[in-house]
Amino acid sequence: MNAQLYLIALGSNRRHRRYGRPREIVLAAMEELAALGTVTARSPVIDSAPLGPSARTFANAAVIVESALAPDAILAELKRMERAFGRRCARRWGARVLDLDIVLWSGGMCAAPDLAIPHPAFRERAFVVGPAASIAAHWRDPLTSLTLRQLRFRLSKPRPA
Repeated sequence: MNAQLYLIALGSNRRHRRYGRPREIVLAAMEELAALGTVTARSPVIDSAPLGPSARTFANAAVIVESALAPDAILAELKRMERAFGRRCARRWGARVLDLDIVLWSGGMCAAPDLAIPHPAFRERAFVVGPAASIAAHWRDPLTSLTLRQLRFRLSKPRPA
């Protein structure tokens, strides 16, 4: 398989005894992602409010990885990396040491039992779209044909009360 580009979102909102605070965990994970191929771009790390029951602030970022791995192999490696950083199965949207998601892929769409590319909920999440647009503003969502820049603008527009 030729090299493909993957846009991967990173998030953390729990301390780790080795890596420290969520921001440091995200930065360490960005380094670890080089094991999958070449990290060609890294967004700044931002702080964001949690979704669901978690009360802890998240650190979020995005990277672009160029890799010869297929989407299912990338997903398996991301899950392995999450476990290596101490992630355990927990409640949905609960606190987590590390969360890694494939958001977009240069191959377009992928639908498998455990994998959907583009990530189904990314369009509504400023904590994903913001960092992603900072490094891949012209990448298009294959479902809406909107660029990440356009999606970021839509999320930042004031809404009527």
